[in-house]
Amino acid sequence: MTNITPDPRDMIALLIALIAVLPTAASPEPAEAKPQFSPNTRALDDSPVRRYGSRQRKKVFKFPYRFQGGSLKTKSFAKSFVQTALATALMLAGASATSGWAQNVKITPLGSHAGELCDRDRAMIFEDPTGVRLLYDVGQSTTGADDPRLGAIHAVLLSHAHGDHIGDQKMKALGAGSCEKPEIVPAGAHSVTAEIAAAKNAAVVMVVDLSVFIGKKIEGLTGKPTPVCSQADGGTTVPVAAACRSNIHLGGMHVLKATGAAQGVEITIVYAAHANSLPLSLLGEAERKSLAANGVSVEPGPPTGFVIKFTNGLTAYLSGDTGIHTEMKTIVNDFHKANLAVLNLGPNAMTALSGAHAVNELIRPAAVIATHVNEGATSDGKLKPNSRTAAFIKLSKRPVHLAISDRTMEFDGNAKCVAGCN
Repeated sequence: MTNITPDPRDMIALLIALIAVLPTAASPEPAEAKPQFSPNTRALDDSPVRRYGSRQRKKVFKFPYRFQGGSLKTKSFAKSFVQTALATALMLAGASATSGWAQNVKITPLGSHAGELCDRDRAMIFEDPTGVRLLYDVGQSTTGADDPRLGAIHAVLLSHAHGDHIGDQKMKALGAGSCEKPEIVPAGAHSVTAEIAAAKNAAVVMVVDLSVFIGKKIEGLTGKPTPVCSQADGGTTVPVAAACRSNIHLGGMHVLKATGAAQGVEITIVYAAHANSLPLSLLGEAERKSLAANGVSVEPGPPTGFVIKFTNGLTAYLSGDTGIHTEMKTIVNDFHKANLAVLNLGPNAMTALSGAHAVNELIRPAAVIATHVNEGATSDGKLKPNSRTAAFIKLSKRPVHLAISDRTMEFDGNAKCVAGCN
């Protein structure tokens, strides 16, 4: 089921239709005929009160108009009806324009090469109409906290700890290398995720085990402990004074609210069918040596996805790395009713066929954004016809938008892309 946001254009069209069926001039009311009675017929007002001589008469409610042949015949009522309908429509249209029509969620992919969808691209910024700005899975396609495209970041979301999501490496420079093989360099011992969260004084929202790990990395950069974010008055008010972390498990929700906003952005952690091992480069030397000798790593909690409910009604499912699973239907679709799917298409977890099944039969969103494609899917901004991404789009019954780097897409509450989409 899709959330419905009223469109003032529909209201205006309805008003025009209502006016069209009203008469342009009202016919005069015919004289009311008096009932005829036989000598043996009781009068209509022959109530006990009347029969016993009281001067009081029974008051009978009469409608101020009558229908004759399906048309309204009272001119004053018709005029009043038009005025009321016009005022109501204009109020609803104005309210809708304020709350939904003119207020869209902005989604900007931050890839390695501007205007393309490339091999390492994962990062996206989501901006709510209230101004709350979220960075999702920064990965390896930015230059780190100094990347000029970032701007204000109020929260950093991380689906799992694999290096291409947590950011164990970063771009040598924007546009370095090719779309198929961007040139990346080590990001150091703290991760790009922690580096940006520390520099931007952002809340980190992720499963608690991973948030504790990232919190320690932020502490290594700032010299201060990373506390749990306050959830006073129904949410964490952003921007926060210093980096903080969420404290939620699978199924938990964290709310972020702009200062003065009546409603917040609701972020819920959902299941993903994947792994969650940390890059050894982010561990201490002793742990790194011990684990490397055995070919294993550490898993800081389960891998996850997110469902984000924005204030304009848009409900976005961010899949994270995952294979198809039943909770795409039972939780993401049936319970959360997500109408936009941001789907990772990495071939080690999702094929074109399984991805199409997920969106067509399980998630059933109104629209899809294809990301994490692990290939140079475009050339000069155009989809390569022989790419795996093209194969997925061909099988999808839902409109698919490409996560083209540096191009801002705007979505209304019904997940309709109103600007910036292919």
